[in-house]
Amino acid sequence: MTKSLALKVHDDAPAATPASARIKLSGVPDDRAMLRAAAELTRDLHAPNPRIYWTDMLLSAGIGYAALAATILAPSALLAVLAGAVAVLALYRASLFIHELTHVKHALLPNFRLGWNLLVGIPILVPSFTYEGVHNLHHARTRYGTVEDPEYLPLALMKPWTLPVFLLAAVLMPVAMLVRFAVLAPLSAVLPKLRRVVVAKYSGLKINPAFERRAPEGELRSQWFWQELGASVFSIALLALVATGVIPLRDFGIYLAVIAGVAVINQVRTLVAHLWENDGEPLTVTAQYLDSVNVPTPGFFAYLWAPIGLRYHALHHLLPSLPYHALNEAHRRLSDALEEASAYHKANYPTLRGLMHRLAASTMGAR
Repeated sequence: MTKSLALKVHDDAPAATPASARIKLSGVPDDRAMLRAAAELTRDLHAPNPRIYWTDMLLSAGIGYAALAATILAPSALLAVLAGAVAVLALYRASLFIHELTHVKHALLPNFRLGWNLLVGIPILVPSFTYEGVHNLHHARTRYGTVEDPEYLPLALMKPWTLPVFLLAAVLMPVAMLVRFAVLAPLSAVLPKLRRVVVAKYSGLKINPAFERRAPEGELRSQWFWQELGASVFSIALLALVATGVIPLRDFGIYLAVIAGVAVINQVRTLVAHLWENDGEPLTVTAQYLDSVNVPTPGFFAYLWAPIGLRYHALHHLLPSLPYHALNEAHRRLSDALEEASAYHKANYPTLRGLMHRLAASTMGAR
């Protein structure tokens, strides 16, 4: 079956585009052969493997917290820096399971959301309700790349100063989240007007400042309540322990620095997850795919900055429900089955550095 797909002529596929050239996204037709192949060749890959999820998450979190403790207790600055780097990378990997939680069917991973929130989400101040109900809008066909997309800004078309501001926001994220949960959460519980603002503006991991979130409904409402309560209790307790001297200010600063490091790496990855070249028009699925990025070339560095399958971000936009551990096999099948004229091959890029250079060059051209 795969070989028959490979022999199809893609009359409706976009013409080849140099990797450095800006792609005209509006009006790009769907590559129907690619979409059909993506559906047909991956039917057996959609079931998440609980053993992989739990083992990966627990090991990542365990290594991360052990390295955080080692950073605090390190006898020298060099050892502290080395342990801190390990803590950032391990907790970064553990934190990215929040992305999987927005797509997986929770009945297939019993208690994983609860376990992740208790072990990772609440301690690093990003409980899953901040992403669930937000990220799925980024995948909505009529929202992607528009003003209604919470996770999209046309960064490639914006001014050069937007990139350092984008990264600075990540540095300040831990402090902002402490304020959100230790101050705004309890105050908004008794002030309805403030609550509406907190829900709309300060309850979602987003990059589009114009996006306003709606109040949660159904199961998410219950999840939101308990997760926000847990994050609020944790944040208040943490600040109280610091204020009373139980937790030394130095140790608290290291904790904030590690979380900030996690946020900065994630922000850098976000910068290269898309080309950010859409000007606000609704796009076809193929155009959305072409505005997204795969970095399939194997390498140790890629596994550090884009773990949990995120180096296949364009493929993820084709198949959002595919578990992270299946993306490599899905990419192999589609690469073998689809000829070079397919749009599938046009979203593959070799390196993080090249993507950052492309984005920076685009912003310089937008001056």
